Amino acid sequence: MNRLLALLLTIIPFLLTAQSKDDLIKEIKANPSQTETIRLIQRVGGYDPDYKEMEALFKTLDKSVKKTNEGKLFQRYLKNLSNVAIGKKAPGITQFDLEGNPYGLQNLKGKYVLVDFWASWCPPCRAENPNLVAAYAEFKDRNFEILGVSFDRELDSWKKAIADDNLTWKHISDLQYWNNGAAIPYGIKAIPQNVLVDPNGIIIGRNLHGEDLKKKLREIL
Repeated sequence: MNRLLALLLTIIPFLLTAQSKDDLIKEIKANPSQTETIRLIQRVGGYDPDYKEMEALFKTLDKSVKKTNEGKLFQRYLKNLSNVAIGKKAPGITQFDLEGNPYGLQNLKGKYVLVDFWASWCPPCRAENPNLVAAYAEFKDRNFEILGVSFDRELDSWKKAIADDNLTWKHISDLQYWNNGAAIPYGIKAIPQNVLVDPNGIIIGRNLHGEDLKKKLREIL
């Protein structure tokens, strides 16, 4: 139980408080001169960060805060998020598959691809996996693929989760935990997250889960 709590504190700290989004925004606007306010803006983003919303909140902070190391890092994070907005070209990803061979998003060019960022140790990710399994069963023969990008650090745990959850699509990882090479270019600070990429490598959807994913796939396929 203690280990699970520690993981949740790492993955989704913004969900472990009673503050609503409106409460967070009020606190942000009330504390423009505090460096800690940057973390509140991050919590506003949550699992489905809107870089325009967070950028607007960041602009309300004092210049002194923006010039701190935390401020500069956050500006870089916002820039990365803007680069993976709908309509943008998906950044390349090449990591190792379960057999230790390099494999990447470019190997699936010409298909609709859901790039799924997850990890075996992430409870919300594991809870979402049955929905992905159902979507894959329905659309895998219609030019649709899933590419699992894992933020795992233990090979055996990663493999076991794939087998246990019956995830029959392609999987890659660099086994670097939160330092996964895809985290920075895709602006990933919480999982699960995903992007839907068209056959030309253009992002056409973000953070589609459950019935929302199936609805989108039915529209385009």
